[in-house]
Amino acid sequence: MTRQVDEPDRQVDEPDAQPAGTKAGTKKAGAKRGSSRGPGRRPGPTETREKILAEARDLFAEKGYDGTSLRAIARAAGVDPALVHHFFGTKEGVFIEAMRFPVDPATVLPRVLSFPRDRFGELMVRTFLDVWGDDERRAPILAMLRSAMTNERAAALLREFVTTVLFGRAAKATDAPKLQIQAAAGQMIGLMILRYVVRVEPLASATDEELVELVAPTIQRYLAS
Repeated sequence: MTRQVDEPDRQVDEPDAQPAGTKAGTKKAGAKRGSSRGPGRRPGPTETREKILAEARDLFAEKGYDGTSLRAIARAAGVDPALVHHFFGTKEGVFIEAMRFPVDPATVLPRVLSFPRDRFGELMVRTFLDVWGDDERRAPILAMLRSAMTNERAAALLREFVTTVLFGRAAKATDAPKLQIQAAAGQMIGLMILRYVVRVEPLASATDEELVELVAPTIQRYLAS
């Protein structure tokens, strides 16, 4: 008997549909095996989602962000493009999930734009402190940095991510040249590593407000176009 588990996207888009040719007697057995044929999103769709992300990482590393399309990701994962859209919405959504970045720039940058322009530096420092100060959100960033130092594929992914998703968006939002944004981000990343990873004193024990007061004016000069 042929088990229909090779089209998980159909089960996500139509969770209540009965697969063609499925007999009542096999439904219970399929549920015990963790089949994706039961109601709701079972492990089948979850595994499909991870497969999409794995294929996306390969394509982004090989072809870059601009050279990769949702259709190409879907084709590599063996699913319908509609399923990729269902899970992630846009190509940028796939990219952010593939990088496992703890902050979505699409939600952060509107907050940046809501601040007075002369306080962009302050907001950048506070955002870095907020993200890096959280153990769970700091972990994937450190994992990306470590991987990029020893693996060219990981480095290619990180380059694409920071260039296209982070710096590209920030440049449009602030009108600052990319070089200045990169310099500001580089200073902040170095500061965060010294504070939270190397734990250099007195930087490690300084309060957030002390660091904002100390560093924000310098970051502001970077971002002033």
